[in-house]
Amino acid sequence: MSGPQPSAGGVAVQAPFERVGVVVGLSAEARLARRLGAAVAIGGGSPAGARRAAVSLAERGVAALISFGLAGGLDPALPAGTVLVPQAVRQEGRLVPVDTGLAHALGGSTGHTLLCGKIAIATAADKALAWRNTGCAAVDLETGAVVAVAAERGLGFAVLRAVCDTGNRDLPPAALAALDQQGMIGVGRVLASVLARPAQLSALLGLAREAAAARQALATRVALLRDR
Repeated sequence: MSGPQPSAGGVAVQAPFERVGVVVGLSAEARLARRLGAAVAIGGGSPAGARRAAVSLAERGVAALISFGLAGGLDPALPAGTVLVPQAVRQEGRLVPVDTGLAHALGGSTGHTLLCGKIAIATAADKALAWRNTGCAAVDLETGAVVAVAAERGLGFAVLRAVCDTGNRDLPPAALAALDQQGMIGVGRVLASVLARPAQLSALLGLAREAAAARQALATRVALLRDR
């Protein structure tokens, strides 16, 4: 990236993403996002944590916010590792368009819509219902808070996420118990959950493979953006 990116009516982004704040859920995602040269804050995977992270970035003077990391697939046709730069998000029943200039800087819109979730959609049946009812390709728990803070502070926003758990996968209980508020995976909590419900081990290993594909997809996109 060399110089400001065309904004198409949105935020012009100066490489390497100067004055852009990135909200992530996981510490591993933060390590990737920092390669862009942006300010990064970790929300720990919850809406409340994401809001605190977004507010902290806004108070540091960023001009735009990016919601970055993994997402749960709703569209059953999307494999793990599918990179999403949504054209809009669905927040509390309304469509909110992303900043076109910022989406361009992230590699261009993929044309999808992302659902701003408040609780995890954990079963394949519930994912299928959300897909039918909303038409959203994927869901995450942090973007809604990023959108809200961006609106309150008059900031542009965009999303860069990769599909982790696919639309036909049930999330095992250990996955729902894994994260702490600092975005770290608590190995003890995972092991305790597996010991209590050993039948979930196969699903947990499958989810780990999907998460690895998603992280690799994000790393590849970040490398492409950094090397422009």
